[in-house]
Amino acid sequence: MRDFVDGTAFNHEQGNRSRKLFAAVVLAALDDAIADDKKFGNGPEQIARWARSRDGREVLSCAGIDPNERVVSGLMDFVGKGVRTSVALSREESERRQQAEAA
Repeated sequence: MRDFVDGTAFNHEQGNRSRKLFAAVVLAALDDAIADDKKFGNGPEQIARWARSRDGREVLSCAGIDPNERVVSGLMDFVGKGVRTSVALSREESERRQQAEAA
């Protein structure tokens, strides 16, 4: 019984690591689309094309994200704002947004 519990815990942990890895791929795709938007002006279209592609849907699913049209529109909105993922996920940006909402 103990081996079963250890194996299940190990598999669960491996699954979490895998989801984090695929989430990092999604963040990299967002950063690439933001760079394309600044350079060529077609970032939202690029991320939508990627998210609707077979590979994009697979990556989103493996990251634990349901690849539906609502997600695609959210990704397009995020790219349209032009804020890189590292900045958007930082504590300073979160505090700045909270202060802006409070004002």
